[in-house]
Amino acid sequence: MSDPDLIDLQEIAPAEVAEIDLYQRREKIYTRSIEGFFQRLRLFTGWPLLVGYFVLPWLSWGERQLVLFDLPERKFHILGLTLWPQDFQLLAFLLMIAAFGLFTVTTLAGRIWCGYTCPQTVWTSIFMWLEQRTEGSRNQRIRLDAAPWSFEKLRKKFAKHASWLFVAYCTGFTFVGYFYPVRELLVDLWTFNVPLMAASWVVFFTLATYINAGWMREQVCMYMCPYARFQSVMFDHDTLIVSYDAARGEPRGSRKRDADLTELNLGSCIDCELCKQVCPTGIDIRDGLQYQCIGCALCIDACDSVMDKMQYPRGLIRYTSERELSGGKTHWFRPRMIGYTLVLLLMISAFAYRVIDRVPVELTVIRDRNQLFVEAADGAVDNIYMLQLANMDTEMREYTINIEGIEGASIIGETSYTLDAGELRSIGLRVRAKKAALEKPNSVIYFTAQASDAEELSAKAESRFMKPL
Repeated sequence: MSDPDLIDLQEIAPAEVAEIDLYQRREKIYTRSIEGFFQRLRLFTGWPLLVGYFVLPWLSWGERQLVLFDLPERKFHILGLTLWPQDFQLLAFLLMIAAFGLFTVTTLAGRIWCGYTCPQTVWTSIFMWLEQRTEGSRNQRIRLDAAPWSFEKLRKKFAKHASWLFVAYCTGFTFVGYFYPVRELLVDLWTFNVPLMAASWVVFFTLATYINAGWMREQVCMYMCPYARFQSVMFDHDTLIVSYDAARGEPRGSRKRDADLTELNLGSCIDCELCKQVCPTGIDIRDGLQYQCIGCALCIDACDSVMDKMQYPRGLIRYTSERELSGGKTHWFRPRMIGYTLVLLLMISAFAYRVIDRVPVELTVIRDRNQLFVEAADGAVDNIYMLQLANMDTEMREYTINIEGIEGASIIGETSYTLDAGELRSIGLRVRAKKAALEKPNSVIYFTAQASDAEELSAKAESRFMKPL
């Protein structure tokens, strides 16, 4: 049985749906530039993320890059915190929080992630801005594409694609800079001394950005992104979505500014199609909720500008809910939203506690299986172990190895080791115990690595001690 609060896209879609040919040629969308409140808001959401993406690799934490995923060394340096493959559960937990956060926000306000912070949307907006700067307005671009080839057309096309490739190259270079020290990468690229793998990834992400943001654009959102397909599952009748108020706007038609709408039997919509011309996916929001809508609110700013000129109230196209459009009132504090928010807060709290409580030292013990034991000259029994000690802290530490579990057992040789920040060291240890202290053929023995200058930094590992039968 379906949830009565879920929106059925088929119920609110137009009655007549045109047949779609999946193999038809893509019709290029010529978007019109528009200014407005929501577009200024997008500057405060997209640009900080964009600037952060390009700047973070160039910042340093001590002598190390602030964010660096060092795959050869299997170390991931993030804001002064060094993570190891053993910490991958933190990454998995973080991705779960991000996904659940996306679901929560979508239930509240639709696809605002897509419209304001999605990398595809942000980079596409940059490429569209460059296109407008080099080729002109919407009408100028339409005429340019229809005109025969000339020097002026070639110059504008070259300027556009050169600017696209430059931004795409900076994007690809920066992305690889998160995995390869960015300053070294810059020097190695310019001196043609870069490893083939690193150069290949720079080229790959350059081309991927150029193709996705420059050529495919809305195709990525409409056909490649799975979020567009399952978003309606998270919508209910109280979800804020970009909607056209048909009750106020219909019947639509052109008129003079001072015309009497009652006499002409017209709604507020003047049928200028400006909302369609600014849409990056080329849809008409007046046809109702559609999966292609990314919630960017360009149509809202366009419609509001027309309403201002016509001296009509704003809000013909606005963020609203299906319940409000039907004459009701949006329910903000509904069980689903309260449940999502509480679970999200609990997940964030658990993750924060796990990061704060994380002990940056790890100890692994492997007993020598080639030789179960060695009998000493005085009748004692030796076992040989290989310890893997990882100092996952951001500074040098001295660790002392201790054992417990067997009375009188001792370590033969050195027990103190100094490890640099992020160092993983293999340590061979010989442990000696008297036969009288060994009650069983194999006994439990515990190894502890304790930092000499920080009591809270310690790790413990269990192994077995073998004796002759």
